[in-house]
Amino acid sequence: MASPVPYGPRSTANQVLAGVDLTRRWILVTGCDEEIGFETMNALAANGAHVFGLASSSSSAKNACNQIGPRATPVECDLTDLDSVAAAAEMIRGLQVSLDAIIANAEVAMPSTLRTRYGIELQFLGNHIGHFALINQLLDLVRNGTGRIVMVSSSASVTQAPPKGIMFDNLDGRFYDPVTCFGQSKLAVALYAKELSRRLRRRAIAVNSLHPGAAKGIGVRQSLLLPLRAVRSTMQLFMKSVGQRAATAALLAASPCVAGITGEYWSDCQVAEGNPLLNDGELAKRLWQVSVQIVERIANAGRSNLGAMRPEAIEG
Repeated sequence: MASPVPYGPRSTANQVLAGVDLTRRWILVTGCDEEIGFETMNALAANGAHVFGLASSSSSAKNACNQIGPRATPVECDLTDLDSVAAAAEMIRGLQVSLDAIIANAEVAMPSTLRTRYGIELQFLGNHIGHFALINQLLDLVRNGTGRIVMVSSSASVTQAPPKGIMFDNLDGRFYDPVTCFGQSKLAVALYAKELSRRLRRRAIAVNSLHPGAAKGIGVRQSLLLPLRAVRSTMQLFMKSVGQRAATAALLAASPCVAGITGEYWSDCQVAEGNPLLNDGELAKRLWQVSVQIVERIANAGRSNLGAMRPEAIEG
């Protein structure tokens, strides 16, 4: 039986990696210009890892990586643009390095009005399809036996996703609710992790998803009516700093404490209860098939070079 993980909701990314030597480790982080992504990248680099920092624009990636220093390489990758995803994958492949971990952190979060690209609602496209295409292009670079893939999902995958899981007949968002579509996209992220874990078992690559935790906010309290301020104060006790929100991703990407654990949903640096639909293998397989079809449709339309999904790295 595996030893208990000695970290919890108040642990930070720096704490879960304390004493872990990541020299000569190569780790990719999407959304490196976002709070959690940057904090995760910073903690990894501080322990010796070389990090590929991906952001939707070249300037954002460079700005984030420049703050880290020479152990961070910026890569432009707009996950809602599959041409950009293809270019990022090609650039990383051209460096001819093996990846020790991939952290899929970037997200599109609840646009107030419907936004689409390629006929796909933007949250589903950026949070799931973009990561699906990027990671599947890079899977053969991930080290057998020790490689890890970390998918940043959300508690929204449990509390806000549609009851049936994935609205396959509404991926264009024509019936649009930003909260429900966000929950759906984050459930898709966790389902992809579950199915990818199954497909990569023979390569002994660990794949897990996680909820990072609610962020501490400022300014919101001032706008609340007086009777609600006490409630907000109580809620703040359960909210997290950026370092605490990055802890679970850092743990799963690089800590020896969780070596060999795969196919789980995590929160507060511990295995947690995810959406019960994560146990629906048929739903996960259908999502995989639909995702492949979407990527191939876009490629066949001449908009992307992502036609090759490198099936030799992914068992069915």
